[in-house]
Amino acid sequence: MVNVDTVYQRVLAIANKEQRGYITPLEFNLLANQAQKEIFGSYFIELNQALAMPGNESEYSDIVKTLNEKISIFKNDGSLTPLSYVSGYFSYPINMYKLGTLYYRHNGSATEDSVEIQEINYDELIDYNKSPLTKPTLSRPLYSRSDSGIKIFSTPSITMNVSASYIKKPSKVEWGYVVVNEQALYNAGSATNFELHTSEETTLVIKILGLAGIVIQKQELMALGQQA
Repeated sequence: MVNVDTVYQRVLAIANKEQRGYITPLEFNLLANQAQKEIFGSYFIELNQALAMPGNESEYSDIVKTLNEKISIFKNDGSLTPLSYVSGYFSYPINMYKLGTLYYRHNGSATEDSVEIQEINYDELIDYNKSPLTKPTLSRPLYSRSDSGIKIFSTPSITMNVSASYIKKPSKVEWGYVVVNEQALYNAGSATNFELHTSEETTLVIKILGLAGIVIQKQELMALGQQA
């Protein structure tokens, strides 16, 4: 987690030194959320690139480890809610970015009784239903995704006790404040920090400044910090 006030104060300090004017709390909050979104999205692009690299595996192992550590902050799991208006469908987890593994628990709670639900494309269901060896059952359920939600295939039907692991989206960042004598003063009680890894503080500052039209390199930022 990165403190939102620390980032805002650093951004204001650099903007002032660069004589680029005042970045209002409203402007900062908009830029901060965009910056967090872009940095978060870059994790998955970089991870796919690192995993696809040929050659010496150890050369990229540190990169993969670091990225997985940053992504792990957003890993979550929870029960899926059945959709009352569409039979056999479950809703996607709230604020989901990437769906992981689905499980069905026969008795609703015991982990040892859970069965992993295999994902298929909907048009593959006909082939699976052709043989009793592959036809979906309670011990061998299947699912597919659609705009309506997650459709579970099983005989008999599964209508509850489905859970999923997933990666959630970062929560909305907010530099909370109160106005005193026409000045915005930080209010920690109404603030929401960045959910990104603590190591991303400087990257956030650079990204926000860039979105505000102030291009600065990491070395320059460090130098300015030492002068402060």
